[in-house]
Amino acid sequence: MIMNRSCSSNAYFWLMSFFILSVAVRSQLSPYFYAKTCPDLFGIVRREVQNALKNEMRMGASLLRLHFHDCFVNGCDGSILLDGDEDSEKFAAPNLNSARGFEVIDRIKSSVESACSGVVSCADILAIAARDSVQLSGGPFWFVPQGRRDGLVSNGTLANISIPAPTDTLDTIISKFNNVGLDHKDVVTLSGSHTIGRAKCASFSKRLFNFSEIGAPDDTIETDTLTELQNLCPESGDGNITSVLDQDSADQFDNHYFKNLLHGKGLLGSDQILFSSEDATATTKPLVQFYSENERFFLMEFAYAMVKMGNINPLTGSEGEIRKNCRVVNS
Repeated sequence: MIMNRSCSSNAYFWLMSFFILSVAVRSQLSPYFYAKTCPDLFGIVRREVQNALKNEMRMGASLLRLHFHDCFVNGCDGSILLDGDEDSEKFAAPNLNSARGFEVIDRIKSSVESACSGVVSCADILAIAARDSVQLSGGPFWFVPQGRRDGLVSNGTLANISIPAPTDTLDTIISKFNNVGLDHKDVVTLSGSHTIGRAKCASFSKRLFNFSEIGAPDDTIETDTLTELQNLCPESGDGNITSVLDQDSADQFDNHYFKNLLHGKGLLGSDQILFSSEDATATTKPLVQFYSENERFFLMEFAYAMVKMGNINPLTGSEGEIRKNCRVVNS
């Protein structure tokens, strides 16, 4: 839904609040789930996230990404946090040597357990930490529905096929979103999270030199941007070097990501195809253009999309468990 530009921001805020609460009701989750059992929860999580961002502003994007990658595999059940062998989600290609922030979640869980032991799930902590990461980076606030339980299984095989990859086509990305109940609008809105954070050269370097095996760079990359990235990530260079995802405001949660796409400055292939691919014309391109001109609507709709994503197949009631340690299932 793209709102009419004359719609007041106050009316839109209340409409989004209604949508967010209605999503929570349908999923048995509630923004007030821990009001009596752990009343200091939000303050504890926020303090720990603040401390993490003071040490490294990039951590906000990392915590947000953890929540995203968790929800796309068996739903939002904290399974990405489980330690394990090569069959676990941590060892899956989308996460190996790139997913980060686990120590921050450990610290939050420890502080929460000290205040209210055995009450709050790791999945809920991850959802709240993602919200705080966005807001503390200048993004929107939203009420986080709670009541998720923690999963017992980490599935690396499913992670490999379910989580969208930087090299996926637009059709593939939309299909992966559809598989978890999200649509092409959610693809664009949630991709806006790339307004903060960094990515490794290995995730986009093929665009710079031998794109689609034709021996030439991706011609959708703006010329000056291409030169800068080629210097940062030479063809035989270190793939672990990182670049900011949003060259205009790397640590500020805003709509500059979409403005970049209009000028060929999207870092990942999965970013730029939202605007430049032929398939985008009838699906994602109009929304990219709209968000590039209407920051407040992007921020509000991002909040709603995050609640919608956080509602992917949550375990509730007697399902799953409340882990004492987010890295291992209870014995």
